[in-house]
Amino acid sequence: MTRGPAVRDLLDEALAGVAARPTRLILTTLGTVLGIAALVGTVGLGQTAAGQITQRFDLAAATRVVVAPDDNGQEGEAATQLPWDAPDRISRLNGVDAAGTVSALEVGDDLVHSVAGLEGQKNGHALPILAGSAGLFDAIRSKLRTGRTFDAGHDARGDRVVVLGKHAAEKLGINRVDAQPAVFIGDQAYTVIGILDAVSGRAELLDGVIMPNGTAQEAYGLESPDAVEIRTQVGAAQLIAGQAPVAIDPNNPGSLQVDAPPVQGAVRKGVESDLNALFLLLGAVALLVGGLGIANVTLLSVLERVSEIGLRRALGAARRHVAGQFLVESVIVGFLGGLLGTAVGVLLTVAVSWIRDWTPILDTRLSLGSPLLGALIGLIAGTYPAWKASAIQPITALRGT
Repeated sequence: MTRGPAVRDLLDEALAGVAARPTRLILTTLGTVLGIAALVGTVGLGQTAAGQITQRFDLAAATRVVVAPDDNGQEGEAATQLPWDAPDRISRLNGVDAAGTVSALEVGDDLVHSVAGLEGQKNGHALPILAGSAGLFDAIRSKLRTGRTFDAGHDARGDRVVVLGKHAAEKLGINRVDAQPAVFIGDQAYTVIGILDAVSGRAELLDGVIMPNGTAQEAYGLESPDAVEIRTQVGAAQLIAGQAPVAIDPNNPGSLQVDAPPVQGAVRKGVESDLNALFLLLGAVALLVGGLGIANVTLLSVLERVSEIGLRRALGAARRHVAGQFLVESVIVGFLGGLLGTAVGVLLTVAVSWIRDWTPILDTRLSLGSPLLGALIGLIAGTYPAWKASAIQPITALRGT
């Protein structure tokens, strides 16, 4: 009865075979290192990026609520109108940080001209003209490029002042407001007091001209606001979405429609799931390349060691003994590659997070299991070469030598 080699002997022989060619060991291990590093790094960066995306979602979209009249009322019913003091009513609710009205104005054929850019602009520009309350700019998280926004005093007096979106300012040739430039809407002049650089949720404001509600009432007969923009505290959006219609119109809250963000947990899970799936796919491709590298180099090693295999078979080694040695060698190479690749992937995730000022998020299960995954890849990659080596007959090997 033929006994198999002891586990210790098998490990000693496999380690000797791996260490006999250090250069090849480094090159073979490099494929697995890159594959495991890509897997750990991409998953880590994917989870970290998902955390940053959902954090920004929490700070912007998750705190925005919009209330507007419901346009789907019964035929013949009077159109619902928002009261002018709707922002004040909503601001009394606990969890509201800012609120303001916004309306799109019907200006007919009036075009917008500017004194600074009259040359080449004889026909003017058909820019969106909007009206808002003083609290609108806080509600949409606006950032100014220059100047200031109008306040409640401008609104109450109906001052002819406007704030330009950055794209509108570029078209009109206005880039500063210290000289109090004027724009003409039709034949009416308005003083530009500020230029918006960024907003959240109302991108059309960057293309338009915004004036106070009081000014719009006098110039264009604005009867009521189109919508109320609300910025809530994080986590309060769903609560405010339910309370805002009652605060605005307690007698008929159903006449108002509310646009509120979805539940944050579902969005966060969706973002993380999509990013993880993408990065796992990339990591799997890298692992496939690493596994093919191990298989190719192990097969090459078998071809180079035909005489050694033949001698071992002639001395009594069974096919399973030869196959076992090559399998163990492949597992060792895969394990070393997985161990080094895990370290590289973790360092990559931490380094990128430090550079981007992010909070790194690492899956400890993946980090601890990656060396074992590398060993598994080595086992799979070495199966065919090991079978090939075990199939070599002693007489054929010795005759070839």
